[in-house]
Amino acid sequence: MSKRILIIDDLHPVFKEQATALGFEVDDLPLITRAETLAVIKNYVGIAVRTKFRIDKELFDLAPNLKFVARAGAGLDNIDEAVAAERNIQLINAPEGNRDAVGEHAIGLLLSLMNNFHKADSEIRNGIWDRENNRGYELKGKTVGIIGYGFMGQSFAKKLSGFEVNVISYDKYKTGFSDAFVREVSMEEIVKQSDVLSLHIPLTKETRQMVNEEYLYHFKKPIFFINTARGELVNTSAVLNKIKSGKILGAGLDVLEIEKFPALNEQHWFDELKKSGKVILTPHVGGWTFDSYRKISEVLAQKLSEIKL
Repeated sequence: MSKRILIIDDLHPVFKEQATALGFEVDDLPLITRAETLAVIKNYVGIAVRTKFRIDKELFDLAPNLKFVARAGAGLDNIDEAVAAERNIQLINAPEGNRDAVGEHAIGLLLSLMNNFHKADSEIRNGIWDRENNRGYELKGKTVGIIGYGFMGQSFAKKLSGFEVNVISYDKYKTGFSDAFVREVSMEEIVKQSDVLSLHIPLTKETRQMVNEEYLYHFKKPIFFINTARGELVNTSAVLNKIKSGKILGAGLDVLEIEKFPALNEQHWFDELKKSGKVILTPHVGGWTFDSYRKISEVLAQKLSEIKL
């Protein structure tokens, strides 16, 4: 069988160019449907995907020649990792390609929340000039708690370094990672000290709905909350309840439990979420910039060169 790769999503052309230079035959079909993919996947040793659909057992069952899945992004939660492992199918992703985008997006959400940018802009456009109720908070001197210190957490910490803040982090799967930008702490210290909480962890069975009523109850101070990781990590109703009680001063959410319309409109919490003046919403674009579009494909192509077929 020839070394054929099927691209089923919108990837920067540099991936195809570099994969071709490595000797692969690349079919770049970003408009292909799932049904069409299932019909032809037996002909490929590799598949490249962003977010189009889940790479699951059904697809793997129809792909006896598949050797790798290239995920154009950071997380692997849209791939059935267990089945891939059973069949020795290699998984490559590119968190190095969008870590700067995510780190900067998290900073933007945090500064917007702390300084009421969205609220103030809306009021002025509607003829309201209210300085007193749009006073903000300064980051300097605050303690920022980061959950997860992988590529994204590290990027956020590094970008915070110029703000003269105390940055602490907890990572269940890493130890000894204190560096110039962060101090490693326990989860108990995160909930005790944090003025800001930012999530930078993958979605797993263990982390799903991690941020719920009970978890947020333990925080000792009112916090600003940022999520640029995965929406399913968070119980949105719990966040809204803590906003109403004053435990959460503001929430910047790039990701939600349920994303895209019309499904989002059907959620019982969405009406309250969109009406809240203490929430900023963005459509899962934290890691998706014009720059990261290319960098992700460059990283994937580099890792492709290291795959053993």
